[in-house]
Amino acid sequence: MLPEPFAVGAGRRAVPVLDEHAAAAAAPGVPGPGRVPFEETEKKFGTGQSLTSHITISEWLDEWLAGKKKLSDGGKSRYDIDVRVHLKPHLGHVRRDRLTVARLDAMFAAIEATNEEIRDANTMRRAALEELSTIPAKGKENRALRKGLKAAIEAMPPFRRVTGMASQHRIKATLRAALNTAIKRGDLSSNAAAHVELEPAERPKALVWRTERVEEWMRTGLRPSPVMVWTPEQTGAFLDFVADHWLYGVWHVIAFRGLRRGEACGCRRGDRNRLAKTLTIAKQLVQTRTENGWGVRESAPKTSGARVIAVDSVTDEVIDGQLARQEAKRRDLGEAWTDTGRLFTMEDGTWIDPRWLSEEFDRLVAASGLPPIRLHDLRHGAATLMLAAGVDAKIVAETLGHSDTRITREVYQSVLPEVALQAAEATARMVPRGDADKPSPGLTDVDLGRLLASPAFAARLAALDLHAETFVEQMTEAIRAAVREDPELDRAAAKPRSGTAEENRAEAAEAAATLVPLRRGATEDDDCRAAPENTSAHATLTPEGAKIITFPSGRVRA
Repeated sequence: MLPEPFAVGAGRRAVPVLDEHAAAAAAPGVPGPGRVPFEETEKKFGTGQSLTSHITISEWLDEWLAGKKKLSDGGKSRYDIDVRVHLKPHLGHVRRDRLTVARLDAMFAAIEATNEEIRDANTMRRAALEELSTIPAKGKENRALRKGLKAAIEAMPPFRRVTGMASQHRIKATLRAALNTAIKRGDLSSNAAAHVELEPAERPKALVWRTERVEEWMRTGLRPSPVMVWTPEQTGAFLDFVADHWLYGVWHVIAFRGLRRGEACGCRRGDRNRLAKTLTIAKQLVQTRTENGWGVRESAPKTSGARVIAVDSVTDEVIDGQLARQEAKRRDLGEAWTDTGRLFTMEDGTWIDPRWLSEEFDRLVAASGLPPIRLHDLRHGAATLMLAAGVDAKIVAETLGHSDTRITREVYQSVLPEVALQAAEATARMVPRGDADKPSPGLTDVDLGRLLASPAFAARLAALDLHAETFVEQMTEAIRAAVREDPELDRAAAKPRSGTAEENRAEAAEAAATLVPLRRGATEDDDCRAAPENTSAHATLTPEGAKIITFPSGRVRA
């Protein structure tokens, strides 16, 4: 039992007594493991913490999570994974007040060791699958080889994902937040997680599937980056390929307006304003852990809450077509149709599982023969299209639901070569020059609508030789000459937009939509339903000498 000076409130008068007990604890004959460092005891006493009650990391994490009442479903799922998969197995048995930086360093070292094991196992399984693909199915000996190899593959661990540096930083952040709460309550005096150093988590750089990267992928099967973005021509090829798919509207809306996967699944018919050509993003469908595994539930959108986005005329027609198909299917199924009120549904009217949607997208991409991207990368492409069309970053951020335009600029603005070219030309124009030394106007800044209606350009276009080898050079010079004659054709010289925010968003949507060349619309009555033979059908003003890589033609049905 502690002497009276140890009572809370005794103040510094207890220090001599603490010194006596510390000296006694350090005396010969006192068991080492039971001793508590004097500095730790004094710190607890000075902050009013209990010197007798103890709680483990596992117990505290459970208590902390139970008190997080305002977490979104996504936040709960992330914390649950961090705690259940990493923190409890490595640190659950440790007393909260005995957690040290050394223990945390050991945990992250163990995670890295597990990563190496996962990589080795994945490599072995991948090599076995590749070997299996080379063995013919016919022949008694081949069948025996395939049977033995299949048995070996089944005995191997399944493919698993490693815990990357970004995930390790999230694990650290989860523990740090939990310990900070304990400090605020006065139950802990320091936060060991705040002093752990990890390697920086570099965000994967988004790259465009340019010709040389497609060739390398075809040769090796390797992706240059985890985050890849299609060119406008490749996006058009994919949309033409899935033109008859039941969920064409989903692919189109994500490709043009940049909705998140869950937001596209969660859109309701009532969220669409047909007259104003807007779509309110107020709900999303997300995966959530249930007693029986994983389920789907409705929640508010990520980060910025509900937002209103403009809908371009092409996308507006696509949504009309999607609703018409739903109505026709509802009449066919009768009572078997489930009316969930969603804008996009499965063929029986039920919710779309976001995880299934990603798997279906992967299947369609593989069938199209196009270079692979993730469904979320289709959203990256939408942002890039808007930026390449000259849309202001603030409008892009609002459309995507970003809380800060810095996120938009850092993640997307360096993706397409066209965007980088615009930035370079804008920088060059900042240096004042004499008339004789001014560079020719950049083609990326030309207002194509005004150019085609310009009498000056029409006269020069009529004089061009379409069969000449120098046609591209002639066309380029004709455009530049027309811009020099009529400076209003140069969008960089145009005055800033003066319309309302709604008008600017609508203009931005239409501008981005024009960058993806489609062979057909999405309505049922459209006459242009022929599938493209290859991506050259989508290319416009292809640079001279550029290599065209063909992809399989055809369309896919659900």
